[in-house]
Amino acid sequence: MLNAKISGIASYVPSDLLTNDDLSRMVDTNDEWITTRVGIKERHILRKEGAGSSYMGIQAVKRLLESTGTAPDEVDLLICATTNPDYRFPSTASIIMHGAGLTSGYGYDTQAACAGFIVALQDATAYIRSGMYKKVVVVAAEKMSSMTNYKDRSTCPLFGDGAAAVLVEPTEEKGVGVIDATLHVDGIGMEHLIMPAGGSVKPASHETVDADEHYIFQDGRYVYKHAVTDMLTSTQEVMRRNGLTVDDVDYLIPHQANLRIIEAVADRAGFPMDKVLVNIQHTGNTSAASIPLCLDEYKDRLHKGSKLMLTAFGAGFTWGAMYIVWDI
Repeated sequence: MLNAKISGIASYVPSDLLTNDDLSRMVDTNDEWITTRVGIKERHILRKEGAGSSYMGIQAVKRLLESTGTAPDEVDLLICATTNPDYRFPSTASIIMHGAGLTSGYGYDTQAACAGFIVALQDATAYIRSGMYKKVVVVAAEKMSSMTNYKDRSTCPLFGDGAAAVLVEPTEEKGVGVIDATLHVDGIGMEHLIMPAGGSVKPASHETVDADEHYIFQDGRYVYKHAVTDMLTSTQEVMRRNGLTVDDVDYLIPHQANLRIIEAVADRAGFPMDKVLVNIQHTGNTSAASIPLCLDEYKDRLHKGSKLMLTAFGAGFTWGAMYIVWDI
């Protein structure tokens, strides 16, 4: 039976850093306050004039093609997971494809907030299993700084910019690739994690700009509670369905939202922290890009047959978990 596997991975983060000390000069905060609450020390920020999420996505895709020896015209489809599109239209996928020289395939954006990577990877898996496409690029590109209010001390320490991409291809080998996933959505979360203005409900106006409604609004306590519960239960659901115990899984790779959330999920699921991949300390929350950025950073720890559990939670509320057996 045909299955989908990740056959390559690459990433890009901007060179400019925003440290906790930098933030302490912008808002009423300090390194100790940020570190103890969210576990972040610094985050990468895209400061290049006129560059958006697509700029980082293009760099990640170019690196992916080079590292896998894939010619641009071999790519059948590109799926871009982003909450920070360059424009309302055209799609960020189309801009990335043009910039990376992908002239032969199709592309589209998907918006599942911080769960965007596993949602897009599930889409890619379905295309591969159906036989419709043979080479699919999934790229998560997020210029989170574009929607961060640097006057809001509760949210501005959280977010960073970055992009990562994977190549998804068919395999007939049993027991490798994307094995199983569960995805969920519950609109109850809308008012608790949202950018209030800029869409068709509340278009941009002088009033919305003056009211800072084009930035992230987050009800931290409410989101924390649901993030921990939903990432935990979806992870347990996939593990149960596949007869997995914590001992069977090599690594848990959670969305890098907040170190407290990561530690709470790991603790309740029974994962020791040495089996949890974490890079939030120096990337911050990069939304859809966080899981593939983390995978790319730790890829030297992985080997053919590594059993990985991915889990994410984001606005919508949208969440889920995915079981992958590594094959690079």
